Amino acid sequence: QVQLVESGGGLVQAGASLRLSCAASGRTFSRYSMGWFRQAPGTEREFVAGISWIGGKTSYADSVKGRFTISRENAKNTLYLQMNSLKPEDTAVYYCAAFNGGTIYSSPSQYDYWGQGTQVTVSS
Repeated sequence: QVQLVESGGGLVQAGASLRLSCAASGRTFSRYSMGWFRQAPGTEREFVAGISWIGGKTSYADSVKGRFTISRENAKNTLYLQMNSLKPEDTAVYYCAAFNGGTIYSSPSQYDYWGQGTQVTVSS
C-alpha cells in the first residue's frame, strides 16, 4: 500500500515557476514507477510526466517537454515536478500516481495509487 500527498500548487502569473512535491508513504517507494497527471475542469485526466524506478527513465507529454522536469528522491520517498515557463493552459489540478512496475505508462488506468491533487492556476 502506498499513500501519496501532493503539495506546492498555487496561483502564479504566466512565465513563472512552481515545484510540486509528492510525499509517499511505505518503505518500497523506490520500487514504484511514478507519474504526474493533471485535470482541468470538463476535461479528462491527462499524462504530464513519468519516471521509472529502474534507472530513472523519464517521459513527458509533448505539451510540457522542455518546460517541466520530473525527478525523484528515493531516500526521502518524494517525487517532484519542476514546472518552468508556466502558461495559462497549464492550469489544472495536478495528481501524482504510482504503480508497482518498472516502466512508464501514460494511461491513468495503469496506476494503482493516487494522491488527492494540488491546484495550479496560471494567470495571463
